[in-house]
Amino acid sequence: MKYILVTGGVISGIGKGIIASSVGTLLKSCGLHVTSIKIDPYINIDAGTFSPYEHGEVFVLDDGGEVDLDLGNYERFLDIRLTKDNNLTTGKIYLSVINKERRGDYLGKTVQVVPHITDAIQECVVRQAKVSVDDDGVEPQVCVIELGGTVGDIESMPFIEAFRQFQFKVKRENFCNIHVSLVPQPNATGEQKTKPTQNSVRELRGLGLSPDLIMCRCTTPLETAVKEKISMFCHVEPTQVICVQDVSSVYRVPLLLEEQGVVSYFCERLYLPVEMPPRKMLSKWKEMADRSDRLLERVCIALVGKYTKLADSYTSVIKALEHSALAINHKLEVTYIDSADLEPATQEEEPVKYHEAWQRLCSAHVTCFLQRRVGTWGFGVRGTEGKMLATNWARKQNKPFLGVCLGMQLAVCEFARNVLGWEDANSTEFNPETKHPVVIDMPEHNSGQMGGTMRLGKRRTIFTSANSVMRKLYGNVEFVDERHRHRFEVNRELKHHFEKKGFQFVGQDVKGERMEVIELDDHCYFVGVQYHPEFTSRPIKPSPPYFGLLLAAAGKLPGYLAKGCRLSPRDTYSDRSGSGSSSPDEDPCQPKFPFLPLDEPRHVKLQGPDQNMSGTSTAK
Repeated sequence: MKYILVTGGVISGIGKGIIASSVGTLLKSCGLHVTSIKIDPYINIDAGTFSPYEHGEVFVLDDGGEVDLDLGNYERFLDIRLTKDNNLTTGKIYLSVINKERRGDYLGKTVQVVPHITDAIQECVVRQAKVSVDDDGVEPQVCVIELGGTVGDIESMPFIEAFRQFQFKVKRENFCNIHVSLVPQPNATGEQKTKPTQNSVRELRGLGLSPDLIMCRCTTPLETAVKEKISMFCHVEPTQVICVQDVSSVYRVPLLLEEQGVVSYFCERLYLPVEMPPRKMLSKWKEMADRSDRLLERVCIALVGKYTKLADSYTSVIKALEHSALAINHKLEVTYIDSADLEPATQEEEPVKYHEAWQRLCSAHVTCFLQRRVGTWGFGVRGTEGKMLATNWARKQNKPFLGVCLGMQLAVCEFARNVLGWEDANSTEFNPETKHPVVIDMPEHNSGQMGGTMRLGKRRTIFTSANSVMRKLYGNVEFVDERHRHRFEVNRELKHHFEKKGFQFVGQDVKGERMEVIELDDHCYFVGVQYHPEFTSRPIKPSPPYFGLLLAAAGKLPGYLAKGCRLSPRDTYSDRSGSGSSSPDEDPCQPKFPFLPLDEPRHVKLQGPDQNMSGTSTAK
């Protein structure tokens, strides 16, 4: 096993996740099996109870793990399926050590950070690095480990010490350290400053780790003199100083690293068994990047949510929209609208903000609603009335609409109020005393604790209608497996009232107890899903609900469905010969892309009613 540790300096949020994902992509392009681990130094057991403003979105895995959003980057770049144990936190490590101490595993010894905590960290890394993350079940050959935070933080000290020891246990030829640092360029002088990087590397080396590669984040390419200065003061060769300047698309980051000889360095430094160069695989990334830069037609999405002040709150959603926009040759524009700004109370208190929010909503091509990123005890009723008002507008104006999780639940509430005439219809989450509880809680997922108690992970959805738009978009399959994260559900006892008015529940769980997908008759695209399809979207395999949304926004959905779910040649990226057609052996019910062969529609052998389908243990 080869281990590549990615550390960061100067500031947090410098791009370690994208760089770690890009390194993994390069190595996977060479035919290697690659896995990833993210280490977060906070004491929380997982990311499930975070406010979106703290760490952005909570990414959900197949096994129900609520993890850091960087694991979403790993899955999208590498097209792998990770588990909750691929995300280590200080809380997880200390909890495991304390549990061992309570059982008497340490035989009366004093339990200390060194060696017990550091040993536990190393054991977790070695154990998880061997777990297959590909469909073929092959054990990984390379493990890319990202250490969150910045070098020098008191929280990360035990992890730094653990890897200082670890590099000697696994031998030098099996361990490599990448240090990501910032090279600022003040506008006043325009000069690239190396002092922050020097200080960061000096501190890292003082803790016992010496970086093999220094990846410098900067706005413009590093000057030769700057690179040589970093080389001299940081004890590395100039070829080991890698420039990672701002680029037009994240698809260009692997290309940028490959151009500077990163693959060749890893092959020599880690004695990697590389049999083929990464050129062929990376050519597909280059096609995506070039195509993204050349797009001229634009599609504007109104993203109505509660946490729109921080874009990272909706990272996976934005990525899913970008994947879909790229598939239909459109450049994505996202308009963030705080749902509270759409409410009448804002009109009275801040009329300018109110009218600007409605103007942005009305001028967009699409209305997209998202679930908040924390649990049932999140931030209450704030903004929910604004979401329902916007839902009402999209429904009446025949605007493409996608409601995800809470967005679907509020779409049900809005329809009940304004079409069925149930004026007080609501979710019991927001009004426990409502006479028309159209959305209710699931008692088995409400234990009184907040963390890890929701309906989480990959679950099965059965399509109940052969004419469902969503079923066609998924490839006309009978069922799909998608990731869930919720504690409330639509009240199935009332669904017949909705269906009489054309509000169809076209997807349900395997028991028929939980409503998973809604569609509205006689509407261009009005869809709601209880699950989070954005978590499984990939650059070359966009999520079907989001893909349908973008097709509807571009006016291409009717033609796409009429052609058997095929994009026309002019809607795909044409190669140099000018051909954009699909090969006859490809699945006719999937969108066609020239980058990589598409997988079969996502469905697996039925294992049982409403269960976690990942096949992995959910024990901590």
